[in-house]
Amino acid sequence: MSSVAEAIDVIDGTCCASCGIAANDGIKLKNCTACYLVKYCGVKCQKEHRPQHKRECKKRAAELRDEILFKQPESSHHGDCPICCLPLPLDGKKSIMMACCSKTICRGCGYTNKTREIRESLDQRCPFCRHPAPKTQEEAMTVFMKRVEANDPVALCDFGNRRRSEGDHVGAHECWTKAVELSDVVAHYELSNFYQKGECVEKDMKKAIYHAEQAAIGGHHLARFNLGCVEGENGRKDRAVKHWIIAANLGDDDSLRMLRECYAEGFVSKEDFAAALRAHQAALDATKSPQREAAEVFYANQNE
Repeated sequence: MSSVAEAIDVIDGTCCASCGIAANDGIKLKNCTACYLVKYCGVKCQKEHRPQHKRECKKRAAELRDEILFKQPESSHHGDCPICCLPLPLDGKKSIMMACCSKTICRGCGYTNKTREIRESLDQRCPFCRHPAPKTQEEAMTVFMKRVEANDPVALCDFGNRRRSEGDHVGAHECWTKAVELSDVVAHYELSNFYQKGECVEKDMKKAIYHAEQAAIGGHHLARFNLGCVEGENGRKDRAVKHWIIAANLGDDDSLRMLRECYAEGFVSKEDFAAALRAHQAALDATKSPQREAAEVFYANQNE
């Protein structure tokens, strides 16, 4: 390609970036799937044009990745309680995963359902799917394993956590790898920790960052916080602050603490810090309800 017109056609995506052949009914051009800046008529042309396109491609691919990575998630990876439809708290101890259906419900809905069953002398059932509550630990495990065997990603991830607590790191890695293939956010986070620490696998920071980023994109506040720490340690304070703002907006306390320190050091503007404070409080307020407060009081009294 030599003329200005041909160069414009490449930019517009109406002709092959390598040979210059125009798209028509007989020739369909395909995008470079990394950057989407240019199109090719075939694999041969794409390979031939790679040396010229490589630098620009990598730059644009990184920009596209950052657009996805630094987009504020609509909610945390926990999502909403499927019963009351309020956001689930970031503290996993304030929610319950039901073994029968792998649904996570808030303690407020669990407590309300339980008190209703006691008051009306009803058989205990799952608040969501209404499956009869298991009467023994063995029965609960049988029900749970059915979800694992059905390749339920939430159950697989939880089973991986159980295996790790038993010291079976290889089994945990297998479970999380399966769950990741099914797009489970928590499994991405767990694998990130494994590769960062080198537990049962060779230490690999590239894989650790990849899985942490996938988890962060899915709304995992701890993965997002960790990414901020890594960026900060590498001297990329601007990127670290972006991660912590996103996590603080989801209600993460540790990220808000880091932003407070960055504000004191002059790395965060007064406006951005104030906005993060408001968003953090709004995220916490969104998880509150009378039922959840009643459950908190009940379980606090139980632990005394």
